[in-house]
Amino acid sequence: MTSWSVQAIGWVGSGLLVFSLLQQRVLRFRLLNLTASSTLTVFNALLHVWPMVAMNVVLVGINLWFIARLLRERGDEKVYEVVAVGADESYLRHFLKVQAGDIRRHFPRFDVRDLGAGRSAYLVERGNETVGVVVVRDAGEGVAQVELDYVTPRFRDFAPGEFVYRSSGLFRGRGIRRILTPPGMVNPYYARLGFHEEGDHWVADLT
Repeated sequence: MTSWSVQAIGWVGSGLLVFSLLQQRVLRFRLLNLTASSTLTVFNALLHVWPMVAMNVVLVGINLWFIARLLRERGDEKVYEVVAVGADESYLRHFLKVQAGDIRRHFPRFDVRDLGAGRSAYLVERGNETVGVVVVRDAGEGVAQVELDYVTPRFRDFAPGEFVYRSSGLFRGRGIRRILTPPGMVNPYYARLGFHEEGDHWVADLT
């Protein structure tokens, strides 16, 4: 290979490495870091810089291990836990306040001031970390209108909010027969949960 081609590989690998460190999403960070480490392994091998080759091979292995673990945990109900909380609880209010800017970008119609009677809230926990929150309004006649289905950026690749819907007892126990999701949600994941699309939102009929 020509010297400029080798240099190009080095620059691409270095750029990907820096770019990976800017990622908030855990899985995206690992995938980009894996690509960067693999590219830099090739680059350093071409230059015969074996200590750097060894280091990047180790990083490739570490990234592969974490990626496999993250993908394995994606659908593991033992990893995430759904906790029902009162709509007026202080911790819920604090979480919504901390994430207010990001929530406004993804759910501009949601207003925390609307929390109150007729609404239920569920926190999605991973260990001692809150990774998401779902707010549901009782629309009457057995219909639950989801007003917020928010996941923090770090875990957005995993859609942990789906565990709220999997725990069907949370809805059936309140006499809910039909769930409507927030209208116009970007990149919805509801199809794989058995929801069907109606207009600008998704619907689940609980039998």
